[in-house]
Amino acid sequence: MTKIIVNRVLATVLTLAASTPMAASYEENWESLAAHNESPEWFRDAKFGIYFHWGPYSVPAFGNEHYPRTMYGTVNGKRPVENKQKRNYNLGVGFQTFREHYFHLEKYGEPKDVEYHDLFPEFRAENFNAEEWADLFYLAGAQFAGPVAEHHDGYSMWDSALTPWDTVDTGPKRDIVGEISKAIRKRGMKLVTTFHHAKMGQAAEGSSVKDQRRWHYYGRQKYFERVAPGHVDDPEVSKLYGTMPWEDFLVMWNGKLEEVIDAYQPDIIWFDSWLDRIPAENRQKFAAYYLNAADDWGKEVVITYKQEDMPQNLGVVDFEKGRMDDLTDYTWLTDDTISAGTWTTTGSWSYTEELIIKSSSELVHTLIDIVSKNGNLLLNISPRADGTIPEAQKESLLGVGKWLRANGEAIYGTRPFKVYGEGPKRMASSGHFVQMTGSYNEENIRFTTKDDAIYAIQMGWAGSKKEVLIKSVIPENLEGRTVANVSVVDSPETISWEQADEGLLVTTPFKASNKIAICFKIETE
Repeated sequence: MTKIIVNRVLATVLTLAASTPMAASYEENWESLAAHNESPEWFRDAKFGIYFHWGPYSVPAFGNEHYPRTMYGTVNGKRPVENKQKRNYNLGVGFQTFREHYFHLEKYGEPKDVEYHDLFPEFRAENFNAEEWADLFYLAGAQFAGPVAEHHDGYSMWDSALTPWDTVDTGPKRDIVGEISKAIRKRGMKLVTTFHHAKMGQAAEGSSVKDQRRWHYYGRQKYFERVAPGHVDDPEVSKLYGTMPWEDFLVMWNGKLEEVIDAYQPDIIWFDSWLDRIPAENRQKFAAYYLNAADDWGKEVVITYKQEDMPQNLGVVDFEKGRMDDLTDYTWLTDDTISAGTWTTTGSWSYTEELIIKSSSELVHTLIDIVSKNGNLLLNISPRADGTIPEAQKESLLGVGKWLRANGEAIYGTRPFKVYGEGPKRMASSGHFVQMTGSYNEENIRFTTKDDAIYAIQMGWAGSKKEVLIKSVIPENLEGRTVANVSVVDSPETISWEQADEGLLVTTPFKASNKIAICFKIETE
C-alpha cells in the first residue's frame, strides 16, 4: 500500500512539473541575451546555405524585388516628369530608378488602377514542388536552406493569422514556408527563414525629415496619400502596405516573427538592414522569445543582423554582396545572389527576364574565400513566379555541389589557418557591396584546417606536373608541427613535395580532378 501511495505522489509531481512552464532562460534585455552562444558549432561547421527571393514581386519579372515600391514611380512622393526617354527602362540608378514605373504603365496601366495586390492572383506557384527544391539544395551542397519568409512588400509566405496577405489566403493558396521547411529537414539540412519586414512600416509620428527619407517605402506612402488616400486608413490594406500607426506596426512586427518561430522552429532567423529602426525593446522581445523557445526545443539557434542592428555578442553579422578581406576571430555571414550585376544591371535578387547567372566556378571561388576568413555563405536563388527554378540557376548550383562532393572535406567542419591565403588581392575592400578587381585563378591560394590537416586550396588549375610554392606553410605558422604528407583531395595520384625554408613546394598531379579549384591536403604531426 505504501508503495502505491508513493508512486501516486510521484506521478502527481511529475504531471505538475510537465504542465508548469519552465522558467525563461533569457530576459528581454541585452545583458541577459548576451549569454546566448551567437555562433554554435553546427553553424561554424555548415559553411554554405541557400535561400530564395520569391513572392508576388516575381510576377512582373522585371526590374528587381523592389517592384512593389518602384512601380508607384515616386521618390518622396514626387512622380517623375514624363519625357521622350520614358520608355528607356534603364533610367536612373538604385532607389531613384523609375524603370519599373514605366514598365508597369505599359504592361498593366496606372498603379492606382492595377496595384501591387492586384498581381497576387498571378502568383500561383503552380509548378512549385518543395521536394524537388530541397533535392536541388541538397545536391548543391547546402547545409541550411529556407525561404524569404517576408520581404519589404508585407506579403507573408506562411499561413498567418495576423494578415490576410499571405500565401494561404491569396496567390498559391499553400503554406510555402511549411512545405519547404518539412522538405529541407527531411534531408538533414537546417532551416533558415529571413525577414525584411522592418522596412515596410511607415515612419513613426514625429520622426525627423532625415529619418523619413531613410524609410524605404516613404515614396509609396506619399503616393497613397495623394492618389489613393483610402489605403492609409483601411485596416486590412494597411497590413500589406504598412500604413497603420507605428505602434500597431511594431506589434505586428513581433507577432509575425512569433508565428514563424512557433509553427516552424527555424534554426536561423536572418534580418535585412534597417532593423535598427525597430525600437530596442521590440528587438529584445523577439530575441528573448526565440531563444527561450529554442531552449524548450533543445536546439542551438542563430540570429543574424547587418551593420550594428544587434549586439555582436547576440548574433552573427552579415554582409550583403560583400565580405571581409582578412581573417577574423569571429564568425560572420555573407548573403549574396546567384545573379551578376547591380539592381539596374540585371542583378536582381528576385526573378526577372534580364538575369545573368554566375557560373559555378565563380560561386565556388566566393565560397572558398569566405570560408578561409571564418565566414559562411548564404546564396540566394531566384525562382519564377510559377515555382520553377530556371535551368541556368540549377546548372550553377549543381556545379557547386559536384565540387563540394569531391572536395567538401576542405570546407565543411573546417576552421581558419594562421593566415587566410596568399596571392594577388581581388577585393577592393571589406564590408557590404564589395567590388572585385579581378577573378580568382591559380595565383590565389586559400587555407582551411581540420584536425591535423591543413588544406591549401588553389583556385584554378596551374597545369600538369607544375611546381607550386605555398609560401604560408612555414615553421612559424606550423607552431612546432612538421609536414608528414601532402596529397590532392579527390585524386588517386601520389604527388611529390618538399618542405623548404621559403615554404612548401608541391607538384600538381598529372591530371586535374577539377579545374575550378585543387585542394592540397597537408597532413602534419
